[in-house]
Amino acid sequence: MAGGWTGPLEPSGPGRWRIPRAYKKGMRTDGLIFADQAMLADIRGDQAPEQVANMATLPGIVGPAMAMPDIHWGYGFPIGGVAATDAATGVISPGGVGYDINCGVRVVRTDLSEAEVRPRLSQLMQRLFADVPSGVGSSGKLSVDPTEMEAVLADGAAWAVGRGLGRPEDLDHCEERGAMAVARSGAVGARAKKRGRDQLGTLGSGNHFLEVQVVEEVYHPNAAEAFGLRPGQVVVAIHSGSRGLGHQICTDYLEVMAGAVKEYGIDLPDRQLACAPLSSPAGQDYLAAMAAAANYAWANRQCLTHWVRQALAKVLQVPEERLGLELVYDVAHNIAKIERHKVGGREAALCVHRKGATRAFGPGHPDLPADYRGVGQPVLVPGDMGRNSYILVGTPAAEAETFGSACHGAGRALSRSASQRQVRADDLQRDLAERGIIALAASRATLAEEAPSAYKDVNQVVAATEAAGIARRVAKLRPLGVIKG
Repeated sequence: MAGGWTGPLEPSGPGRWRIPRAYKKGMRTDGLIFADQAMLADIRGDQAPEQVANMATLPGIVGPAMAMPDIHWGYGFPIGGVAATDAATGVISPGGVGYDINCGVRVVRTDLSEAEVRPRLSQLMQRLFADVPSGVGSSGKLSVDPTEMEAVLADGAAWAVGRGLGRPEDLDHCEERGAMAVARSGAVGARAKKRGRDQLGTLGSGNHFLEVQVVEEVYHPNAAEAFGLRPGQVVVAIHSGSRGLGHQICTDYLEVMAGAVKEYGIDLPDRQLACAPLSSPAGQDYLAAMAAAANYAWANRQCLTHWVRQALAKVLQVPEERLGLELVYDVAHNIAKIERHKVGGREAALCVHRKGATRAFGPGHPDLPADYRGVGQPVLVPGDMGRNSYILVGTPAAEAETFGSACHGAGRALSRSASQRQVRADDLQRDLAERGIIALAASRATLAEEAPSAYKDVNQVVAATEAAGIARRVAKLRPLGVIKG
């Protein structure tokens, strides 16, 4: 849909804007967008708010249909969309997860300072670019046979760790410990499995990246200490997903859901919201296939972590174990999960869709690793290659209001094609180099598509998130070198 959005956005508390359920026929609840006043003009620039209103029509939706401050238009749900449906009576929608199932990010901390890395930064980025396959349809160093693929889909990150591609303690710092138990490979089609067999350990294309960063500022000393972060420390961020396997699963199940919509008489304002009752065979099969793709994505990021550790050790000529290289955390950005939350004072099982949003559980949540339970869950928020990224921490307010969810990134301000028209890759690469940032990409087009000007200012997005109380800043990161897929 093109053009700006002119519907109602009513003030509804600090950094909250309500789309009343009376706005549109079929809305079962309000829409709620988290943003500051200055962001509203951009948010009205596309039809993403209309997608929030559409989300509110989903059968069984509980609480408001929500969008985080990095909201922008997406397939079905907007990017930044969060919706929970009752697990017994509600639906599950692939449009609420997206094509890149469990696209997510992880951060690995090092024991190195910028001063120690800077003299070899160029060599390090070239090594990472050579050792981490990237680009459209790229294949990796691994090719798994059908039996191994079954294990990947079932065990996720643990599959990689079990084959020497990681450390056992990595699993403690992955959301869901890097695998969803509801995964069922039998729900995944043959074409999806075939597409995934040779793509493990690959970055992919588009907005996927590998970035060497430095901790520029710490805001929350207690949480930073728990996460092992300090000013001047070098970290590595890895952003990738379930590659062709996840895309194919989404494609396959959109057809299944189109049939389910007819079978169950579900009335939707947008066919991109195609869904099925979670309790139906179609709903259960999609959940199982989506979980299998999520596990593949966790295995993929675990393999990438292994190549990164090896590259750092090679370039710095220091054994891995002397570089730190410990996983801070790994979060999913595109996923639907069955979680228990309080609704009207009573605990209920919900299917929480997060489409370009991050789980943000606060202190004390039993699903957090023991060493983070006192401060809350790390919320990893990449920005763009020219500005900043952030590490936040979840809050009790997020659990109470957003089903434990917060923003996932900066959010796009320009389409890929618009950015390509406005940015010359050579100019961008030179400008970044003058600021001390080395940028490498599988194609010049990708570099132009992912220019900083294509994204909203993550500093503003994070400020709006913190002002709304749904996550709190822990540390600001600054890019030193980036590889775009």
